[in-house]
Amino acid sequence: MWFIFAFLSAVFAALTSILAKVGIDGVNSNLATALRTVVVLAMAWGMVFLTGTQNGITEISRKSWLFLILSGLATGASWLCYYKALQIGEASKVVPVDKLSVVITLILAFVFLHEQFTVKSAVGAVLITAGTLIMVL
Repeated sequence: MWFIFAFLSAVFAALTSILAKVGIDGVNSNLATALRTVVVLAMAWGMVFLTGTQNGITEISRKSWLFLILSGLATGASWLCYYKALQIGEASKVVPVDKLSVVITLILAFVFLHEQFTVKSAVGAVLITAGTLIMVL
């Protein structure tokens, strides 16, 4: 089931890039990011209330609050940078560089989460990096 959701995430991320590239034409990238964030916020809270999980907010630990807030800050920084890059660059070049996050995530997961970094992971990371360089050069 995780694969279906991951694949749908990729499809929606691709749509996000194309729709954003068209939408930011003549719009300040920071303003565009703020508008997008309002929509995401409304959708996320809509899902919380739709699924009846709003009562779980009181059960969130301090550690989880801290890391969710830090994750939110990282997301915000990522979106601000992404929209600026998308506004001044070609989507076909910006998106592959953005997807280097896969390689960076593998490295950070190994260092901080002590997840396995296998030969398969290393080969995949090298191929993703090489593919990105081929696409943008």
